[in-house]
Amino acid sequence: MIRPLGARVVIKKIEAEEKTQGGLILTSQSKEAPQYAEVVAVGPGTEEEPMEVKVGDKVVFSKYGGTDIKHEGEELTIMRQSDILAVIE
Repeated sequence: MIRPLGARVVIKKIEAEEKTQGGLILTSQSKEAPQYAEVVAVGPGTEEEPMEVKVGDKVVFSKYGGTDIKHEGEELTIMRQSDILAVIE
């Protein structure tokens, strides 16, 4: 497992829907990059930035935030907590 440092988190992106609300099936080219994810690991935070998210939270993140990596066959993203825009409740 990856243990992020400081106020960083590891997220796993949630794939975009393959159908529109009207029932149209989208091709892989017309799907937007996912901006929703599940938090899979959190760092300890810092004095200036305590951690506000926890493992299992579903979040919305900044479109260009983070660094994509592949770890043990899984595609993950490491990003600063400040690149997370909201927690979905």
